[in-house]
Amino acid sequence: MPAETPRATRAVSERYSRAGRWVESLRQSDVNRLWSELHRLVSNHPLVRASRSAGLLIEEGATSAYTDLTQELFVQLLTKSRFQHYLDTGMTDSEIECEIGQIELTNLLTSELRKRHPESYRLARRISTLIQSSSNFRRFDSNGNSEENHRRLADRVYGLSEWPENKSNRGSHELETRAQMIPVRQRDTRMVGCTGDAQIVINNSDLEDLIISVLDAVDSPVDVRSLRSLVMSRLPVMDIYLVPLGGDESDSESSRFDPPDFRENPEQSLLRNESEREAAGSVDRFLKGLRNNVRGKVKQYDRMLGVLWHCYLSPEHATQLEVAATLGVSDSLVSDYRRRIEQELRALAFREIEEARLFELALREKVQPLISIQNEKVVVA
Repeated sequence: MPAETPRATRAVSERYSRAGRWVESLRQSDVNRLWSELHRLVSNHPLVRASRSAGLLIEEGATSAYTDLTQELFVQLLTKSRFQHYLDTGMTDSEIECEIGQIELTNLLTSELRKRHPESYRLARRISTLIQSSSNFRRFDSNGNSEENHRRLADRVYGLSEWPENKSNRGSHELETRAQMIPVRQRDTRMVGCTGDAQIVINNSDLEDLIISVLDAVDSPVDVRSLRSLVMSRLPVMDIYLVPLGGDESDSESSRFDPPDFRENPEQSLLRNESEREAAGSVDRFLKGLRNNVRGKVKQYDRMLGVLWHCYLSPEHATQLEVAATLGVSDSLVSDYRRRIEQELRALAFREIEEARLFELALREKVQPLISIQNEKVVVA
């Protein structure tokens, strides 16, 4: 492993010289202070701030921009018994902050980005791998300088191997304008992955040709972050993030159109009854689809209903790890069932948000008794 440069050592030491009072908080079991320190780390982490600026983090409000991520980090550290490990191994405040910030939080964030933006994340990694491994590309910012060799990958500058060392650079606006001349590639719809649920989008050979075309068009060395953006702008990337049902109940814009008399008129009553019947029919089709998804196997179907209830319908809002512990299954199995459930949800294709709301209510009324029966069987057993 190469020795750390004086500049890098100084930057790390300055960042963690003002570390929080982790050891004291852990010894006193001061949860509030631990939460505050974790929230500080999340708010100031460069990868978190870059993801937020790029619109990759889903936020519910300005005041709680990092609250969800802090909660996930806190639960993860608690579940893995990392807090106790820090005390048992006698780690200092700066060492604890360094490990949480550089390892635990970074791993959590990359996992979240991979879950919410799977295609963008996967393609960005493939582009980074290709420009580092292919003989068609080389770095233009090292020049034998050991400090430059340790620069973050996203800030490194790459270009074509055939270019001279003194190749001139262009501004970001001109780079984007030149890249627009390259046509968008057609999407390769072949399915890949261990579960066969991801599309190739573009194979590695064509992706490398596209990177070369982009560099030829811009005629300038480009940093990795900008190069990934330019290349992916020429690809038909489709990242879909599912919003939980009932997630926009805070939207009060529709209230301004309500009539002064809030009593239901005959027309509204008729429409409501019709909508409720349609929602009930959608629930039956949805549950039938779930049963067919597990080929009618009772045990797997009961587990899937448990995942549906605890992850989507229950007001307790348990984490995925808690759901796995409650159902007595692995976290990966819960993830697989969630993927299948969301696949069936997409197939419903609601046209109006009100349809989704009625469907959610009807589904909760249908599933809750089934979950109660399952719980009673567990108690009796």
